[in-house]
Amino acid sequence: MKKLIKNPHLHFIFLGLLLMIVPKLAEMGLFKVSYVTTLGGTFILAIAALGLNILLGFSGLVSLGTAGFMGLAAYLSAYFTVDLGLSFELSLILAVVIPTIVGILVGLVSLKIEGIYLAIATLAVSEILRKTFEEFDFFTGGFSGKTASYPTLLGTYELDRAGMYYFVVAVLIIVMLITYNMMNGRLGRALNAMRGSEAASQAMGVNLLNHRLIAFALATMYASIAGVLYVHFIKYSYPSIWTLKLSLDFLAMIVIGGLRSIYGTLLGAFIVFAVPDLFLKQIPFFSEMSYVLNGVLIILVIIFYPNGLINMFADIKRLFNKLSKGEGK
Repeated sequence: MKKLIKNPHLHFIFLGLLLMIVPKLAEMGLFKVSYVTTLGGTFILAIAALGLNILLGFSGLVSLGTAGFMGLAAYLSAYFTVDLGLSFELSLILAVVIPTIVGILVGLVSLKIEGIYLAIATLAVSEILRKTFEEFDFFTGGFSGKTASYPTLLGTYELDRAGMYYFVVAVLIIVMLITYNMMNGRLGRALNAMRGSEAASQAMGVNLLNHRLIAFALATMYASIAGVLYVHFIKYSYPSIWTLKLSLDFLAMIVIGGLRSIYGTLLGAFIVFAVPDLFLKQIPFFSEMSYVLNGVLIILVIIFYPNGLINMFADIKRLFNKLSKGEGK
């Protein structure tokens, strides 16, 4: 029984079941219906942020191109399903594979440059994609954007907003489970070794080319999955969405929540995206201060919790145990 309770896979499943009660609470009037959309969007962004966490947190490679790849997948899925009439499943596969190939090509560039230069290179790719979204009207709708609809799974099950929310949560939990297994296995150890010292990792038999390409492929794949879910959940895509600000928001999510932390990424996504939308928008002054608040929060986290706010819960637990022992005495 103790092993079951401590099983991390069950923790992820329990979290998924907990998140799935949100639409029911909205139906009961305990939540606003708009909260379902906000939280669903937050979980979608958390998937993309998880990919960036693999790239930056575990591999030590910087990227500012997450928004561009996510936007590319969103437009591809909308084009395949709406204009070409392909099934959602086939569109999902194509919309993930195509950006992933581009991500692997960017990974090849990373062999020659690193650090801030790699960040600039990935930003350039993202800006090229954003400009493409604006100019290729036949594909993206230009500045007018591209619309999509809730998908039909297996050609039979038509999803509504609640059904799409459940689907998003299911994908999030699957991605978290896969990430946990990968990062706690050989791949995770190799990426961590590469992040610590490339020379030492090579001496231990880590192939830098393979693992850099794998890191970029995973990050792009996660961003692409998030892009497909986004366009079918929010039901539109505009070029103004896929900007540098969104890429910086992804960076803020993993810094605030916790580098190399799966739960920390989800916490960071909630703080950066959901909190302003659910709470701060109710306050007129704070609704225009998201940039400033994120910046201040990043500074405070770096000073007091350099490993992310997720570690705050461990400190609270230690404090609680210390106080309970003190009362016992």
